[in-house]
Amino acid sequence: MNDKKTPENIEFDIRGQICPSSLLTTLKELNSLKQEIKSGQVIITVKTDNRDATVTIPETATNMGYEVNINKKDDYYIITIQKSDKISP
Repeated sequence: MNDKKTPENIEFDIRGQICPSSLLTTLKELNSLKQEIKSGQVIITVKTDNRDATVTIPETATNMGYEVNINKKDDYYIITIQKSDKISP
């Protein structure tokens, strides 16, 4: 039997915000949910229509040790931030 729980997906819709506001909003949430993300309990999904945010948010989250994926959907982007399965040296 598999005891692994499916992570909770917490979604933030920051469409309409521009950088640095979009980055700061996301960073605030990443910091407040740090333990939950690192333990794999939570996945953060950010919806943004700001192209600059598709660079600044993933770069910052990756530097914090998270795995990041970006997908284009219609007229906005979906940035998914989750626990990294990579083993740190």
